[in-house]
Amino acid sequence: QVQLVESGGGLVQAGGSLRLSCSASGNIFSINRMGWYRQVPGKQRELVATITSGGSTNFADSVQGRFTISRDNAKNTVYLQMNSLKPEDTRVYYCNVVTSVRPYWGQGTQVTVSS
Repeated sequence: QVQLVESGGGLVQAGGSLRLSCSASGNIFSINRMGWYRQVPGKQRELVATITSGGSTNFADSVQGRFTISRDNAKNTVYLQMNSLKPEDTRVYYCNVVTSVRPYWGQGTQVTVSS
């Protein structure tokens, strides 16, 4: 089993920044892709950003240029740096880790951006 621990969510004013972290531990054989998704209650979960083990990144158009994603392979940790935050970024953010066996999801962390 793999455990994901997320941190870094909270309340911030529009234009501000937050940094999310997600650390994976447990029975990890091989982590391929790590990333972040976000969701409004009652709506579908949407991609924010992903990063492969080789460092290739992918971003949603809505966050391109404002968010960056990075990972520390030695620590099995992925980071999401969110700058120039907008009220529409208010969501629950979920960490996603894809291993050679199956994908895993974090418990979610709330990000609220006030106008």
